[in-house]
Amino acid sequence: MTDQNVTEAAERLLEASRTGRPCAPVRDLLGSDDLAGAYAVQRANVERALTAGARRAGRKIGLTSRAVQRQLGVDRPDFGVLLDDMAVGQDEPVRAGRLLQPRIEAEVAFVLAHDLPHRPVTAVDILRATDFVVPALEIVDSRIAGWDITIVDTVADNASSGLYVLGTRPIRLGAVDLPAVRMRMTQDGAEVSTGTGAACLGDPVNAVVWLANTAREQGDPLRAGDVILSGALGPMVPVVPGARFVAEVGGIGTVRAMFAEEGE
Repeated sequence: MTDQNVTEAAERLLEASRTGRPCAPVRDLLGSDDLAGAYAVQRANVERALTAGARRAGRKIGLTSRAVQRQLGVDRPDFGVLLDDMAVGQDEPVRAGRLLQPRIEAEVAFVLAHDLPHRPVTAVDILRATDFVVPALEIVDSRIAGWDITIVDTVADNASSGLYVLGTRPIRLGAVDLPAVRMRMTQDGAEVSTGTGAACLGDPVNAVVWLANTAREQGDPLRAGDVILSGALGPMVPVVPGARFVAEVGGIGTVRAMFAEEGE
């Protein structure tokens, strides 16, 4: 992997985003197991967005399901960067052309009140640093045609980030047993996904601990005010124009997302 490979991979993904036409995977440029190169591509396109006026809002954690990890042949999660223009209000219809190949999943979002320490982070540190949690819907997307991805492709593609919606009723982290929470997501009233907090690395707190330590090792620790999407509680579902999704996360609350009809 060379700087030129990183630049070409970043340009390929950026062009897919600009044109609305999914591209070929980038693993041909980076190699099948070069996670350092994949994160370099991710950083390059995030920096471009920041230079263009976007603002960092937090991070998202992906690959927290053991089943998905086995599918991609990995034994660890990945992460991407959330930008301010990825946030969507609950009653704000998402235009059909805003994303390329959207899918949706329900999660628990952590909002930090304090910076994480510059040392190995534990669950106790996460408990102390978290201001509150809310239910969230992550609208994941892929710039890569047909979701033909490996771990390298999705990391380079900012962990397949798209948009996200947060619930508006904050809950103190200590007031809920996260591994035991049950999630139910419906599409236009019909159940399409279920799961529990334990589906996210056994406990969403575990996922945030992993993220905090990984980010610290990369010299970019988590900060006060960061929104952290901790990972899916159940299977993700393809999005179709006109759909309305509602996720109920027991003990935490509900969150909804709306999608405009084709052409709107």
